[in-house]
Amino acid sequence: MSEPRKQAVITEEAPSAIGPYSQAVVVDGFVYTSGQVGFDPYTGQISADGIEAQTEQVMRNLKAVLAAAGCRMADVIKTTVFLKDMNDFAAMNAIYARHLSPEGVVPPARSTVEVARLPRDARVEIEVIARQ
Repeated sequence: MSEPRKQAVITEEAPSAIGPYSQAVVVDGFVYTSGQVGFDPYTGQISADGIEAQTEQVMRNLKAVLAAAGCRMADVIKTTVFLKDMNDFAAMNAIYARHLSPEGVVPPARSTVEVARLPRDARVEIEVIARQ
């Protein structure tokens, strides 16, 4: 049995991979993104400390990676959200809903977990699976 063909997704519009991973990979029409935190792709710095600013940057990063793979946010079928503090859930969720479940779009399935720490002490990280 042959292995599925795996293609890397690369864009300068989102933070570059800084280790042995891809911004996303495409296999059989499915796009699997790496987790995105609120890094500005041009400065390499994390957005302001607030959950709102970081979540907005995460969404911009995800949109850029998905666009490079030929997808839109409406094509996302599953997300995993990692929060440093579950008390940030409501603020993150309001921004998440605006980007991933606007009126007329079926929201993706989602898991949300609180974690002890994220890269550069980010407050939120989100990864998605989409279908081309």
